[in-house]
Formats: sequence, structure tokens, C-alpha cells
Amino acid sequence: MPIRLEDIQSPKDLKGRSVAELEALAEQLRTRIIETVSETGGHLASNLGVVELTLALHTVLNSPEDKIVWDVSHQCYTHKLLTGRQDTFGQL
Repeated sequence: MPIRLEDIQSPKDLKGRSVAELEALAEQLRTRIIETVSETGGHLASNLGVVELTLALHTVLNSPEDKIVWDVSHQCYTHKLLTGRQDTFGQL
């Protein structure tokens, strides 16, 4: 079954996924970020630039036990979507 953004509740849901599945998820994340920022405003380019980076960090690290420190909050939209905050993402 293909991976769906709606099914991701925590970074643990990324473990064991294939590169193809993670690439498909990256496209879904980009679409969600673009749609949301188009409606609410926000930082688009900085977030689109870190989608794969964020997926890689959450796939390799043991989040939330391993801490990730973001330089600025406008690069963490993907992180928010992967850590159980999809329901409130529209309130950027």
C-alpha cells in the first residue's frame, strides 16, 4: 500500500519505508505546504527546500528521543506535518 501523508502520525511511521515511498511522501508534503501557504501566507521557499532533509532526519534519527534543533521556525513546516500536527497545520 502506498504511503499517504494522512497516515503519518509520528516519525516512527517513516521507519522501514523505501526510497520510492519517501519520494512519494515528499511530493505530498510539498503539495500540502504549497496549498496551505497559498491560503494562509507563510514561508514557502525555505520550507520546500528542506523537505527531503527533514524526511532524512526523521527516518535516520530516533525522534523525539533524538533532538532536532531548527535554525528558524520557517523551515519546520515538514517537521510539523510529520510529528502529529497535521490537523492544526492550516493555522500557520
